[in-house]
Amino acid sequence: MPVKHVTPILNVSSVEASIDWFGKLGWRQGFIWQDKGEPAPTFGSVCTDGAEIFVCLDGQGSRGTIMPSSPGDDRTDGVWMSWWVENPAEVDALHASCVKQGLIVTYPPTDEPWGVREFHLRHPDGHMFRVSAGVGDDD
Repeated sequence: MPVKHVTPILNVSSVEASIDWFGKLGWRQGFIWQDKGEPAPTFGSVCTDGAEIFVCLDGQGSRGTIMPSSPGDDRTDGVWMSWWVENPAEVDALHASCVKQGLIVTYPPTDEPWGVREFHLRHPDGHMFRVSAGVGDDD
């Protein structure tokens, strides 16, 4: 069975706040859905070149309840995802932007023995993103 596309769905405490958080990383709002009678949007998406993530208010999965307690502590029971960027320089640039904006980085850019440079970024609802690029990809 060929699969044409996979779209992860994150359980979030606020669709609008999550869309704003992703916007700090250069993602843009895809769509937003608000059920009639609901006080806030209940579903939406964020997009970037070649990728889309759905965000669902209080549903379709769980949010992280175990939160990192210190730098280097990646404990969470939220969703983990790997984001691949073009090269290690982009990993470092995105890391610097995250730090400047006060986003939660739990693991600094590191060249890993499996051939990638990555850092770990935590969403406010406990989801964790490994921002990675293959080492040597910028040659």
